Amino acid sequence: MTIGVALNTVDTGNAVDDVVEQARDASTAGVGSVWFGQRFDYDAITLAGIVGREVPDLKVGTSAVPIFARHPLTVLSQAQTVQAATQGRFQLGLALGAPQLVEGSFGIPYERPVELAREFLQVARSLVETGTADHHGELLTAAPKYPTTVAGAGTDLPLLVAAMGPRALRASGELADGILPFLAGPRVLENSIVPQVQKAAADAGRPPVRVIAFIAAIVTDDVDAGRAAAEEATSLYDTIPSYQRVIADEGHERAADLVLIGSAAEVRAGVQRYYDAGATEVVLTQSGLLGRETQRETWAAVAR
Repeated sequence: MTIGVALNTVDTGNAVDDVVEQARDASTAGVGSVWFGQRFDYDAITLAGIVGREVPDLKVGTSAVPIFARHPLTVLSQAQTVQAATQGRFQLGLALGAPQLVEGSFGIPYERPVELAREFLQVARSLVETGTADHHGELLTAAPKYPTTVAGAGTDLPLLVAAMGPRALRASGELADGILPFLAGPRVLENSIVPQVQKAAADAGRPPVRVIAFIAAIVTDDVDAGRAAAEEATSLYDTIPSYQRVIADEGHERAADLVLIGSAAEVRAGVQRYYDAGATEVVLTQSGLLGRETQRETWAAVAR
């Protein structure tokens, strides 16, 4: 089993120093990769590059960078720079974002997200594989007049998408290297997400894509405390339609219902169900809700 973990920065002290320390803890626990979500404070791609240089035995990735208010030329410039800096250990995860965040924060309409993702991926693929692009689409233009290749970045930067809806899964299967589903339980993975994305890849004449399942998990004897912390931390997802759908399809009412909380054996068994459902890799999230020591214990219990 391939286990990764999602890391979050702290609000006091030095956020970058702290996340590097967390990454070293993850490496000691036997974890293979660390991932960073894009927020409004730190830059996820930059942070992944720093961690990848400081902890050279870990793969690093973003989970994920929203495409609205960003252009593929600038995102791929960042990504290829980090790919060179980490000697090929970087993975670029992209996201469609959510209407309330895009429109409320950037003042731009959340329109045609799947079409935008498709064009974004077409440009990104061309930049990675050919070193340039000549794209003149409905939503994006990318025709750089100067070289875009970063020496040392190579031509195999993984392009991943946080996709769960049918149209996004189709675009990902046709154009991406993998998907990053979160809060999609084993039933939804096995019956819906995995078949759709792998069929899209096969129909496009491509090999099967990676299915990297992000799973909230806490190993603890204090299940009540873990549940309370999980309910608070995941409440935002209960308001986002794309997450509401996959939570309901799994037979639950709230995001917190999908958090694995319990003994090491119970959490490992829960993780195994995702592999059985078709996940190729698993990334643990929310493991630090009860403190750093519980976080370390959770990582070690699952990774080993």
